[in-house]
Amino acid sequence: MTSITALATTPSATNPAPTMPLLAALLRVRARSRELAAPLSAEDAMVQSMADASPAKWHLAHTTWFFERFVLAAEDGYRALHPHWDYLFNSYYQGAGPMHARAQRGLLSRPGLSEVLDYRGEVEQRLAQRLSDGRLAPALQQVLALGLQHEQQHQELLLTDIKHAFFSNPLQPAYRQDLRYASGAATALGWQRHDEALAEIGAHAWPGNDAFAYDNESPRHRVLVPAHALACRPVSNQEYASFIEDGGYRRPQLWMSDGWQLVQEQGWQAPLYWHTQEPLEFTLAGWRPRDPHAPVCHVSGFEADAFARWAGARLPSEAEWEVAAQAQPVAGNFVEGDALHPQACSGLAPVQQLFGDVWEWTSSAYGAYPGFRTLPGTLGEYNGKFMSGQQVLRGGSCVTPGDHVRASYRNFFPPSARWQFTGIRLAKDL
Repeated sequence: MTSITALATTPSATNPAPTMPLLAALLRVRARSRELAAPLSAEDAMVQSMADASPAKWHLAHTTWFFERFVLAAEDGYRALHPHWDYLFNSYYQGAGPMHARAQRGLLSRPGLSEVLDYRGEVEQRLAQRLSDGRLAPALQQVLALGLQHEQQHQELLLTDIKHAFFSNPLQPAYRQDLRYASGAATALGWQRHDEALAEIGAHAWPGNDAFAYDNESPRHRVLVPAHALACRPVSNQEYASFIEDGGYRRPQLWMSDGWQLVQEQGWQAPLYWHTQEPLEFTLAGWRPRDPHAPVCHVSGFEADAFARWAGARLPSEAEWEVAAQAQPVAGNFVEGDALHPQACSGLAPVQQLFGDVWEWTSSAYGAYPGFRTLPGTLGEYNGKFMSGQQVLRGGSCVTPGDHVRASYRNFFPPSARWQFTGIRLAKDL
């Protein structure tokens, strides 16, 4: 069998040149998933600490299932490698058939991790061979490109989910002991003013446009953005600690009704992963001193909104956030930096850390843009059907691949979610 590395460097006579960047991307993304899973034992990889999280093994298998089901199986006469796994590793694609209950993914001791890794290798080999031979139709190349973006999302989920799993373990082990830990003084909190403007946000529909964007980012459209001021950086741990010390979690007038109910029911006193007695926080490197200048992280949308009220400000709308981000390069503390934790801001730009470090909650409900259309077929279930009860987050985090985000990228979670690397940027009316 030809090695995958050889396929990446030896195009065939029939292979059109445009498939080679896609082949290189396939190998790079798939290798990154293996690297992220490498510190985990087979036992680690099957743990599911809550219904919203998934085992690392499931992430590895599901992303592979996506490629097999939506790319390889599109060929006439294709026979699935493991037909029964179709049920195990489908996530929410009703058009693809029934699926194992999400909250019970941690029960899947079989197939074992080694079997899943073998499955990944076989599917990668088949995809790489088809690209190298020029046997993958343009439409399927587009699905493969979508699948790579999908896998990058699951790389981030693998890290957020294993962090929660290790925190839930009484031993609270580290994912990696060798992670770089840096601290430094943050830039003073300042504000950038924006006049009222008619602006364009969103992305041109893909695949009609060469630049990839999810269907929920399009169509590009005009919005009226009111005069406002945007904070120059995210809220820091020190600033959030002042909110706590001032009774932020004891003052119902600061909270939305659903958020206050969660504070009471779940006993929230601080962000998830903060030690309640000492200035420590749990990280992917285990317990570490909490850097007062780093962006506060692992706060829910309700906590972000309550802090903003306490600070005499508000959360930005997604349009306000995107207009500011359009003028910025996509650069920051991403997963490639190998910190896997938010870092203090020390730059000089008027608005900093829009990308990387922490996903930033906005005040915008996740909904359809004017003229929104889902992808055709079963892949239309990817984003559109979740446009209910979710808030938009922007910018990426310290565990997001740097080439996965852009100014128009719309992440979304329910406002109760805390286990993601989520933070706060403030805005004010002018």
